[in-house]
Amino acid sequence: MAACFTLQSAVLCRALRGVFSLNTRIPGPPVGAAGLRSVSNAPPEENKSILESTEEYVFVERLIPPSRIPSPPKHAGVTPSGWIPPADSPPPLPYMIRRSRMHNVPVYTDLTHGNRKLTLIRKVEGDIWALEKDVREYLKEVTGQELPTQVNEVTMTLKVKGHFDKELKDWLCSKGF
Repeated sequence: MAACFTLQSAVLCRALRGVFSLNTRIPGPPVGAAGLRSVSNAPPEENKSILESTEEYVFVERLIPPSRIPSPPKHAGVTPSGWIPPADSPPPLPYMIRRSRMHNVPVYTDLTHGNRKLTLIRKVEGDIWALEKDVREYLKEVTGQELPTQVNEVTMTLKVKGHFDKELKDWLCSKGF
């Protein structure tokens, strides 16, 4: 029994000695990195100074994308691409529809569940219920039937059942948005 105890304690001592020797290693490259060279041959204290070249930064500035989309140039009427510029002043309505960051009218189509067609009007500010009433009246004139709509006051979006993006974009542009 005494021989077993000493054999077990010797194995335990060797295992513990191996664990503690990991923490007391001298600094240097890792054991697995044998044969790899360091990035710089200079001593570490000389590597701390960094020179900044301002005259060559012009080449870097060309690669940085602009932080915002520039305002479009002034146009009189419809452009060749079909884009319509907004009116100089917003219309006197209880609601306002802001353009998207690419200066387009924020009317989008959505197709969910394979065949459910929706039209979304986003970026609505002000009285969204007045917009919903006006959209219902306009689409009733266009289609001849009352279409279901859904108002989301949290996200300030209006959903209309069916694809009416072209009609709604033209209607909103004619109002001055």
